[in-house]
Amino acid sequence: MMNFRNRPALWAGDRPRLRRSLDRIVTLAVWGLVVALVVTGAFYIDNAYQATRDHFAKRAPVAPDSVKASRSFSGHGPELAFDKINNTWWGPGVSQAGAGEWIEARFQRPTRLLDILVTPGISTRAADVSKSAFPHRVQVLVTAADGKTTTRELTLDQGTGSQRRAFRTGEVSAVRFILRSAHGAAADKQVSIAEIEFFGRSSAS
Repeated sequence: MMNFRNRPALWAGDRPRLRRSLDRIVTLAVWGLVVALVVTGAFYIDNAYQATRDHFAKRAPVAPDSVKASRSFSGHGPELAFDKINNTWWGPGVSQAGAGEWIEARFQRPTRLLDILVTPGISTRAADVSKSAFPHRVQVLVTAADGKTTTRELTLDQGTGSQRRAFRTGEVSAVRFILRSAHGAAADKQVSIAEIEFFGRSSAS
């Protein structure tokens, strides 16, 4: 049987030094946790605050500073999709769905967007429905102010008339619309877009 009475005694000061080291480690860990919680909380609080402002904000039109497209039908350049006139239009100048062709809006100053309004076709007149194909599935490439990109899927209904979609973003510098499929695609028709409109927070909000 081992005799615990014969164990060597600890040197004076060993236990307090060990305890001080453990206390320091625990204190640092607690402060690290507190800082992480504060940073995380601030991030989520800011996101919640911005989301609340977006939800209740009055909408106002936001015009891009420049526009471009992968290609355009003669006389129907990309600027016609952002001229606030719904009987002018942009088309890529290729038949069928025009998959892969795109139109892009750019903003010199980073802009926060809330909604988007898309008017498919060459006009809003019912008589023009059969004159072009309509965008159906559109991939949207969003470039943030810091250069990072994200993609979204936009699905549009068939027919004339403006279609509004929620389109909440952070601060963005560019939005590219890439055609993926179309309603009414045919060898003698091209996909057309009469108007694309952006909306952000009104300065009165």
